[in-house]
This record gives sequence, structure tokens and C-alpha cells, in this order.
Amino acid sequence: MASQKTVKSKVSSVLADPSAQAVARVYADAFLGAASGNEEEALAEYESFLTEVLNQNATFEQLLTTQALSREEKRGLVGRLLGEHGSTVFGRFLKVLAQKDRLELVRGIYAEAVELLISRQGKGRVFITSARPLNDQQLSHLGAKLSEVLPFQPVLETDVNTDLIGGLTIRVGNTVYDGSLRTRLKTLRGQLRERGLHEIQIGRDRFCHTEGN
Repeated sequence: MASQKTVKSKVSSVLADPSAQAVARVYADAFLGAASGNEEEALAEYESFLTEVLNQNATFEQLLTTQALSREEKRGLVGRLLGEHGSTVFGRFLKVLAQKDRLELVRGIYAEAVELLISRQGKGRVFITSARPLNDQQLSHLGAKLSEVLPFQPVLETDVNTDLIGGLTIRVGNTVYDGSLRTRLKTLRGQLRERGLHEIQIGRDRFCHTEGN
């Protein structure tokens, strides 16, 4: 059965730099290695830090990522934040990031770690966009059908786009399967237009042929 958990993976714009993404992937691999056997629990703590701390306090995130503070000052902030929780895998990892002055990658590292773990578990993301929210039964049915045709266990990521009118689009990697009503109408309009142009051309040909006789 397909997993339908939506993993929040808001990535810092710093990962627009491919070299920064490569560095984030190295740290993500190290994080999962340190959490071996408890990767999902460690990632849950990581996600909690992002959503409950950074997302709720933009000023604190700016302090962690600014170049105006030294590594020692950032380590101090992290230490005061973690307190007694600093002995967990994530706590120790966050201190390493502060020591290495890599806290600006904290969001990107999480996103890379999630992708690495999904891949290692024989899973893959499938992005589904529908005109209206899909209920649990629809997602379960869709996940089961995708599991039959995909070479991995799909992890469904859903989004809603009312412009689709009806139907849905499915993206697997770089391939998009578009079954939306909007696309079908666009295709139909194109076919009707081509048919109309064809009929006009036939009419012109007949007229020219008659005139020539």
C-alpha cells in the first residue's frame, strides 16, 4: 500500500546553488548515518524543530543563519535552545552545524535527508494535483493503482489547483501524466481547430480545381 504521509520539506533558497545542495546532501547522509535504526524518529524531531521553532520565529532563524554572529555565538544560541535535549541525535547534529557554521543549510539538509530515506526504503515521491481535495478512500485507491505500475512504493504528495476544473495530474520524477479536464478541453479545441483548418483547405482546393476547369 502506498504511503500517503505528506512530508513538509520547505527548502531554503540557498539550495538554488547546486554546490550548496551537494553539501546539504553530504550532511543529510551523515545525519541518517548517525541515526541508523532510528531514522524516522530523528527526522520527526528535526521536522518538529523546523515547524515549531523556526517557522514560528523568523527572527531566531535569522540569528542562526546571519553572518553577523560568530560560530561561538551561534553555538551558544543553539546550546541555550536545546538545553537538556541536546544529547539526542538531532541535538548533537544541530551543534555540529553551528560549529561548522552551516546552519543556513538546516532546512535543505532536512529535505535531502527525507529524500535519501525515502529512496533507501524503496519508495518514491508521486506528486498529485487535483481540482478538488481527494479523500482518504480516493487516495487509497489511487495509491494502490500506482503501486501496481511503479517500480517503487509511492509516497503521495497532494496539491489542489482549481484551474484544472476536473481530473488530476500525476508527476513521477520529470514525467507528468496529465488527465485534467482543462488539458482534455485544450486538446479538443486544438483538434477542432485543426479539423476546421483542414476543411477550409479542402474547400479552397475544390474551388481552385473547379475554377481551373
